[in-house]
Amino acid sequence: MAASTHEGEPVLEWFARRTEQARASERDFDDGSLEYRRLFSEVWGTFLLVLVAAGGGVIGSQPYGSDLTLAMKALAPGMMVMGVIFFMGTISGAHLNPAVTLAFAVRGNFPWRRVPGYIVAEVVGALLAAVFLQVVFGNITAGATEPGTGVTGLQAVITEAVLTLGLVSVILGTAAGARNVGIAGAIAVGAYIGLVSVWGAPVSGASMNPARLFAPMAVAGDLTNYWIYLVGPLVGAMIAVGFERILHGRPTKAGAEAAQGVLDEDVSGL
Repeated sequence: MAASTHEGEPVLEWFARRTEQARASERDFDDGSLEYRRLFSEVWGTFLLVLVAAGGGVIGSQPYGSDLTLAMKALAPGMMVMGVIFFMGTISGAHLNPAVTLAFAVRGNFPWRRVPGYIVAEVVGALLAAVFLQVVFGNITAGATEPGTGVTGLQAVITEAVLTLGLVSVILGTAAGARNVGIAGAIAVGAYIGLVSVWGAPVSGASMNPARLFAPMAVAGDLTNYWIYLVGPLVGAMIAVGFERILHGRPTKAGAEAAQGVLDEDVSGL
């Protein structure tokens, strides 16, 4: 006779229940009615990221923000990304970056039909943050990263490409084991952004994100150097996809879960 529920669930029943939960989560990936959650989370997450990333420069340019150091401004976006992955990684995958969205799609972990919506959501979130900073504090130009003094456009674009190559490699690598939605992925991605920004910020600003730079530049009305922060991250992201293929082979189901989010209504998990 099978053991009662309070004494222990029979193995076959437990396995069947877990399997059905897994299938339900897979169906959620293609459930169009839940797309609004994914898009909203990308808007909100990107807003928070740009609020901190651009906000460091904006507040630092004010008399009351003069105590903010380069290290503080560099580490803050990494810590924010870590927090965002924790609270919404399972909803949308916490891309927060058009370069990451495109990399997941090229890798085969993310449906191409969702790419336009995600990119629009990321740009909207970034623009909202830039407008907020401009309205409340002013001087949004200080929140837009530019090549450092004496740094050429070529040096800046190569730096952005290499930094993004490393970032997307970390993201795709942790996602390969479904860790991008958990503690390991959040710490790895957040730590990478914070650490490389310490040395990359004086060179190019260490943006690694086309949406993060487009927003303050667009609000300020000056897109002169935007090509650096569009070309660099996109080139770096595509090279990272090639590296990921060499390192981990074909795309995995775990990578799809990390890229798309689970949206599992059962809070007990799989």
